[in-house]
Amino acid sequence: MTDVPIKVENIVASATLGKSIELPKVAPALEGVEYNLEQFPGLVYKLKEPKTAALIFGSGKLVCTGAKSIDNSVKAIHITVDKMRKLDSEIPEEFNIKVQNIVASANLGKTLNLEAVALDLENTEYEPEQFPGLVYRLEDPKVVLLLFGSGKVVCTGAKTIDDAQLGVEKTKERLGELDLI
Repeated sequence: MTDVPIKVENIVASATLGKSIELPKVAPALEGVEYNLEQFPGLVYKLKEPKTAALIFGSGKLVCTGAKSIDNSVKAIHITVDKMRKLDSEIPEEFNIKVQNIVASANLGKTLNLEAVALDLENTEYEPEQFPGLVYRLEDPKVVLLLFGSGKVVCTGAKTIDDAQLGVEKTKERLGELDLI
């Protein structure tokens, strides 16, 4: 395998608290929370450390975005839930956290002729009038890569950092097999 370093850009994780949340009741526990039901059906709580945003819904579901590591994502969810628990003691101590999406970037180190890649590489979409990158879908790992002419790539849809890394490496290897890089 080739060694292409990836950089985690964003992790989206969700938590299911197992009970409905009275948003007006917990909102005061969260400093600077945004709550406008006409614009968004939940609370938006921005944390400074780790720098993330938590979306809190009345259903008891919480989505954390913006973290650069899984640990920070989990930490941000726990900080948010602990603050909410100050005004709603019935929020359970135990709840499931699940990574939904990891977005990572990498540089293949060589420019790509996206027209040639679109012709020879399977499972691609390339419409330069609509988007400057080529969309490449892998089955294993199940990720989507956006390839750019500069050689930069963005991997999305990964559930683990290893899957993002593997997706980038398999893509570089496949491009090499087809003499596209």
